[in-house]
Amino acid sequence: MNYIVYDLEATCWEGHPPEMAQEIIEIGALKINAFGEVESKFDEFVRPILHPNLSNFCKQLTTIDQITINRASTFPDVVEDFQDWAGVFDGEDCMFCSWGSFDKRMLVQDSILHELETDWIEPFHLNIRRQYHELRRWHTYKGLKKVVELEGFEFTGTYHRAISDAENLAKIFVKHIDIWRV
Repeated sequence: MNYIVYDLEATCWEGHPPEMAQEIIEIGALKINAFGEVESKFDEFVRPILHPNLSNFCKQLTTIDQITINRASTFPDVVEDFQDWAGVFDGEDCMFCSWGSFDKRMLVQDSILHELETDWIEPFHLNIRRQYHELRRWHTYKGLKKVVELEGFEFTGTYHRAISDAENLAKIFVKHIDIWRV
């Protein structure tokens, strides 16, 4: 079994205007084997189509600039690279692991937007945040950065960048690899 510990960044606006649909702008992931070893990394930017210009809020939050997004491929090409890298159609068992349900919802939403299949996502997702909070018997959710620090790790990289958040999430995932219910 390969575990794909991943994080996404998406278009965003201050106050979440209701008329603005979010789209993925970065996919960052680590492929981790059953022994907790990182086998490879994936990090690609995605050019959104509904709202191709990032808001100032989004650029400040994620540190992703407009030029990088303009040069990126659209979701169908990037998600195909992601699926190939993860081994989705190679007969390998893989479980997608994220901090919460937002990332799974965004993968499904963008797949539907681009008229792509979603059956590779739906039954193969592990919500680490929910299981971790159940393990700790916490009734309110804490952010990834806070939990990484509570677990005794240093949060490395840039917060709200997909690859950095995935790398930090992997620290928690690997530390508790034997307790996750898949």
